[in-house]
Amino acid sequence: MSYQLFGSMAVDTAVGIVLPTYREAENISKLIDDIENLHLDTSILIIDDSSPDRTAEIVHEKQSQYPNIQLHVRPRKSGLGTAITDGFKIFLTSPHTPKYIVTMDADYSHNPQDLPQLLSTMDETGAGIVIGSRYCKGGRIAGWPLTRKIISKTANALAKFLLGLKLKDCTSGYRCYSTKFLKEAIGALHSHTYEIQIETVRQAFQRNFKVKEVPIVFVNRKQGKSKLTWTEIKSYLSYTLKATLHT
Repeated sequence: MSYQLFGSMAVDTAVGIVLPTYREAENISKLIDDIENLHLDTSILIIDDSSPDRTAEIVHEKQSQYPNIQLHVRPRKSGLGTAITDGFKIFLTSPHTPKYIVTMDADYSHNPQDLPQLLSTMDETGAGIVIGSRYCKGGRIAGWPLTRKIISKTANALAKFLLGLKLKDCTSGYRCYSTKFLKEAIGALHSHTYEIQIETVRQAFQRNFKVKEVPIVFVNRKQGKSKLTWTEIKSYLSYTLKATLHT
């Protein structure tokens, strides 16, 4: 499958960052600036689902400032899981595949200042995945209502119990992946929504890649509404139960 990209294909960096976006016009410009100001060897790939609020147009404007930004606009809102796997495939098939690929939210739930910690842990451990964990020692969540905390804790408990995942936080989306792992696993990734987080961890364990956790503070989105829907919750539960039957 070919992808229409806006931006230079000649970018050669050690780290690729995938930012799935939908209605992130209030956040995307500052987030890009904050990542760039870390002065890491990164390229940034925005996967936008045809946001009606000028998100893609703002990214186009930032490309004139930063040559390491690429943009792929999808025709419709198609789910977090497919956005992430599209980002993986774009980086894996680029002329200069990065050593690591990071996924993070574009709404400031994930602090860019945690990027160096994820990358250094990857360098030190040689893991397949390093997870920015809300539930390991030192991690926490700020600003979530009780119902959202219950949903998250339940989702993690189900994944750990049914699939035997020995992690504190199976569902965090703030992650660093080695491209060595992704090259092996990409053909087995079929998630459409949030279950991508469980699917990738499960693939890592099945392929004997280490999965490590580092503490982060997850902050409830500063602008806009939560993206989590009942349809996505059902999709997560369906994947977890089906995966249990094949474990």
